[in-house]
Amino acid sequence: MDQFELKCIECGQVHDMDKPAYACAKCGNLLEVVLDPEVSKERLAKASHLRRPASVWRYRELIPIGRSSHIYSMSEGGTPLIKCDQLGADLGLKDLRIKFEGMNPTGSFKDRGMTVGITKAKELGMTVAACASTGNTSASLAAYAGLAGLKCVVLIPEGKVGLGKLAQAMMHGALVVSVKGNFDQALELVMSAADRLGMYVLNSVNPFRIEGQKTAAYEVCDQLGGKSPDYLYIPVGNGGNSAAYWKGFAEYEELGVVSGHPAIRGIQAEGAAPVARMLKDKSAVLTPVKNPDTVATAIRIGNPANWKKTVRALKESGGGASAVTDQLILKAQRAMATREGIFAEPAGAAALAGLMKDVELGNVDTSATIVCVSTGHGLKDPDIAVSQSAKPHTIGPSIKELEKLLGGRLR
Repeated sequence: MDQFELKCIECGQVHDMDKPAYACAKCGNLLEVVLDPEVSKERLAKASHLRRPASVWRYRELIPIGRSSHIYSMSEGGTPLIKCDQLGADLGLKDLRIKFEGMNPTGSFKDRGMTVGITKAKELGMTVAACASTGNTSASLAAYAGLAGLKCVVLIPEGKVGLGKLAQAMMHGALVVSVKGNFDQALELVMSAADRLGMYVLNSVNPFRIEGQKTAAYEVCDQLGGKSPDYLYIPVGNGGNSAAYWKGFAEYEELGVVSGHPAIRGIQAEGAAPVARMLKDKSAVLTPVKNPDTVATAIRIGNPANWKKTVRALKESGGGASAVTDQLILKAQRAMATREGIFAEPAGAAALAGLMKDVELGNVDTSATIVCVSTGHGLKDPDIAVSQSAKPHTIGPSIKELEKLLGGRLR
């Protein structure tokens, strides 16, 4: 085969990479890009990729985009892997790190997939990009569509998107359509309308988006000095990101860049936890949550389109899934902010919440290297942050009033 093939994850049917495709034409299952390890290993060795600036496109030889294609990028990727000594000490952990994806251009991990997805859209000659979104995808798509000169249509569930994310999509010029329903219904609508209306869908069912997101796993290994972490905790909404991380870790191991891979722990909110419930019940199929509900709006998804890829990733990596309460998610959000200076949106704190739960249950090796993925910046959902924080104090412009308020607290 060529370096890359687009194949069905179930029946193995090979599809044309030069035509828009989101599902197998033969059996209807998800598609994924498969690379030839020998060709990829040779091209990666010749590239000396680690000499390049840290970004998604540092790994261009492992991304299925034509060599002559113009890349639409805002220097996404290269996000910090923060060693969290204070949080680690609080939890009794030797080596805890947070991969803070909120430092991407639009404030979330979605930019990794969008730079590849939009580049592919232009390569295919598409003129309109579309998505359904709980917020971060719409913000990212709108930004990258603007960068590439594409029209952009985003469908959001009515009243369920954080103000910061909605503001981004609107400011970047997207046509924002509010759907009277939940995310799953919005996604069903955009998928059914794609061919008829000539739109290129860039939800995580698009296999090329996953190819951008997988670079975060490469990056984690490189930031650890060419080693894999022992555990990776990651929020699970639609399931694309957990599948992408596993794809990245597995490819880096297959290419001989690292030895071993992490156990991936997928974390969902209790009010939207179909994957965690499926694995707990040892079921072979996923039962959707009809009315998902959680303060973590980015993972408020009851019927994840990528559940098969996600379950495969969790099982093959030797990991699993867990559901956490909204209360624990907000506790983790505050802990990240007050102990390590990391301001994450609630979904971006879900991974740490899952780790906190596992530590309490004694289900994690405290001497291991543990990475928690924080998927989005706290400014994405400012209302949640303000609602759980102390209100500002009001005083007159007087030293005495200030001194009285502080009451010796600064000594």
